[in-house]
Amino acid sequence: MNNVSNKFTIGLVQLAALLIIIAGVRTAQDLIVPFLLSIFIATIAATPMFWLNKRGAPSWLSICLVMIGIILSIIFIGGLVAQSTSSFTEKLPFYQSQLLVLQQELVNSVTPFSTYLNLELDLAGALGNFSPTTLLKVASTTISGLGSVLSNSFLIILTVIFMLAEATSFPKKLNMVLANPEKSLLYFSEFTKNLNNYIAIKTTLSAATGLVVAIFLSLIGVDFPILWGLLAFLLNFVPNIGSIIAAIPPVILAYVQLGSLTASLVIVGFVIINILIGSFVEPKYLGKGLGLSPLVVFLSLVFWGWVLGPIGMLLSVPLTMTAKLALEANPSTNGIAILLGASEPPEQEEIGPSD
Repeated sequence: MNNVSNKFTIGLVQLAALLIIIAGVRTAQDLIVPFLLSIFIATIAATPMFWLNKRGAPSWLSICLVMIGIILSIIFIGGLVAQSTSSFTEKLPFYQSQLLVLQQELVNSVTPFSTYLNLELDLAGALGNFSPTTLLKVASTTISGLGSVLSNSFLIILTVIFMLAEATSFPKKLNMVLANPEKSLLYFSEFTKNLNNYIAIKTTLSAATGLVVAIFLSLIGVDFPILWGLLAFLLNFVPNIGSIIAAIPPVILAYVQLGSLTASLVIVGFVIINILIGSFVEPKYLGKGLGLSPLVVFLSLVFWGWVLGPIGMLLSVPLTMTAKLALEANPSTNGIAILLGASEPPEQEEIGPSD
């Protein structure tokens, strides 16, 4: 009886500690979000840095070259975000008025049929509860939130520099402090390798998705194609539902701006792009085992969005995927990783030192 009571007490204490940590992270999101973005950027930058090191470049030169690329990317993306969101915000009242006109036309066209069938439908109230203008505002707010974080680029760049400088010496430090370094470093090496591959490949494919979407929307004449390309790039990190959410604002805008035929064309274009990249290209390079359950994706989106705001929603899947890869690296926690996965994973060979 005492053992049951002790376990229950320990469980309550652990739950209370977890809730306190979550509350602390939510309170300190202004500090934690740039730090998480720094980790994300440093993980991407580590791949080219190690590639340069293997080819004989000294560490300081590798870090300098990689940081120049990062700084130019931040300036470029930050400029695109600022210009696109400001222009879109200026035209948003016009789109809102056009949407209200289209909603009223829809109500007027449906009302005679409902009257003829003796149906009492409050279509205007239903459309008021589900306003497409709200979705346009949310899309703009999400991207502008990224722009405001990137505006604090000096702190992010400094953090990334120090992380990259520590990357080469960190395994040696772990080797000195771990009780069983050979076994633990094996798991750590497996985890970091999988994480670097996942983030590097996912970022490349997401960038390709955003670029193709921007070019496609530009060709058919939808306003602000760069803005919707950026949104597709960011939401491509969220599997299953990210591509659907990214398609909604440009479809609404195409309908308002160019009519139902163009809106249908935008839907078909998004479907083709995401099928080609998400169903054929991505599994080829990432592997079918590197996925998450749709339920886990949705719950992580809600949880990290609540804790860290709009940027937390964008980082939700990379954060959850990091936890999954960490659990996979250790055989004792591999069962939890299987529960988080999208499907039955392939049989895994026992991790051991490479020849």
